[in-house]
Amino acid sequence: MTTGIVSARTWQLLNLLADGEFHSGEVLANQLGVSRASVFNALAGVTEYGVLLQRIRGRGYRLARPWQRLEQSEVARWLGYENLLMEPLAIRLSEQTTLAKSLVMSGHPQDAAQFAIEILPQAASSNTLLLQRAGPNAANGGAPSGSVLAVELQTAGRGRRGRIWHSGLGTGLTFSLLWRFDCGLNALSGLSLAVGVAIVRALNKLGAQGVRLKWPNDIMTAQGKLAGVLIEAQGDMLGPSAVVIGIGLNCTLSGSLVQQIGQPACALDEICAVMPTRNQLLAVLLQELARVLQQFAKSGFAGLREQWERYHFHQNRQVRLQMGDGQTVDGIARGVSDDGELCMETAQGMRRFNSGEVGVRR
Repeated sequence: MTTGIVSARTWQLLNLLADGEFHSGEVLANQLGVSRASVFNALAGVTEYGVLLQRIRGRGYRLARPWQRLEQSEVARWLGYENLLMEPLAIRLSEQTTLAKSLVMSGHPQDAAQFAIEILPQAASSNTLLLQRAGPNAANGGAPSGSVLAVELQTAGRGRRGRIWHSGLGTGLTFSLLWRFDCGLNALSGLSLAVGVAIVRALNKLGAQGVRLKWPNDIMTAQGKLAGVLIEAQGDMLGPSAVVIGIGLNCTLSGSLVQQIGQPACALDEICAVMPTRNQLLAVLLQELARVLQQFAKSGFAGLREQWERYHFHQNRQVRLQMGDGQTVDGIARGVSDDGELCMETAQGMRRFNSGEVGVRR
């Protein structure tokens, strides 16, 4: 997470430097129609955003790690409907039926045709912004189901229990997905766990090794936390309801980011022999989310429970559950219920919990 706002000029320069090649200050200044001093000043604070910038006299500026930008056309290509690209990426209703049939025949979920993707250079929080767009008071009565908001740099990313989600420019993937359900809020138990199953499926498809799930909404490896999920909902207890699913995933981790996170963390490049592009990663995640959310809408979490337990980080291990009121419960993690509750074998017998923080009992 960062506290500053990247200026428009800095974004222009980062885009020009994204290829990882050296660009002289004079050339950059001429391209933007500004002075060399303006270029220097605009790039002075980029390390705050996790950007490693090299400056060499006589050669100019270069990004130590080329910045791989998110691009609508590339996400669309991986989703399989690049020829129907609009601004923002959305599919006209008249085209959805034909497109959906072609996607199903090629192995894509039908709802892949319903994504409307927007990519922003920066925002405080993709979840907050998409929640505002989803509400009944928003323009046009609220954004449609399948709306996706991906942000290159979140300045106030949020995690579960009010925690901060730290990310740098181009080092991770942070996005939010709006999904509308006919059911009410009381029928959404276990949704965060279902989303975890979708993420593991996607990462496995991309060749990631050793990805596990920590109750209720963390994606883990043996090295530490890889990704997190934040779900926020609007609606009535009896329906309909709208859910914004926020996902933050580490692609690479710089030393400065590791210091900010303050807990064991892992990045995708540590567990993937061949790294996917961020555009491919977003597309595959959306495809698997569509499949899982369709299944969840029909039968809830029960049909996904066995698969979730297969990837459970703490399955059959001694754990300690930290409750919201400060109390702790010790026991053996025995999986989850059909409603997504954590099942623990304790000295008082089997117990179920719907909130708390799980850790390995030392």
